[in-house]
Amino acid sequence: QVHLVESGGGLVQAGASLRLSCAASGLTFSNLAMGWFRQVPGKERGYVAVINWSGGTAYYSASVKGRFAISRDNAKNTVFLQMNSLKPEDTAVYYCAADPNIGAVLVSAGAYTFWGQGTQVTVSS
Repeated sequence: QVHLVESGGGLVQAGASLRLSCAASGLTFSNLAMGWFRQVPGKERGYVAVINWSGGTAYYSASVKGRFAISRDNAKNTVFLQMNSLKPEDTAVYYCAADPNIGAVLVSAGAYTFWGQGTQVTVSS
């Protein structure tokens, strides 16, 4: 089992920045593919950014590419999402996800085994 705890969400104005963190415990963190997803009411959970075990490969959704950056610190069992130039359409609950699929970069929510409880990000205009 992997336990994931997100933090760092909040209410900000458009153009501001936030940094989300996700602390993992339970399995060897460096064996986990990690990802950030987001969801708004009435819509499916969609991928924001994903990263492989080493941090050497990352993918971003088109809507956040160039504004968000995913990274991980395997020594601290933590994955981060730096969000810059936030827009009102970034408002969502952000979820951290993990899967023990070492070497993979997984963009589908259905591919992940473990999920955090989510953290709310609200961007006002």
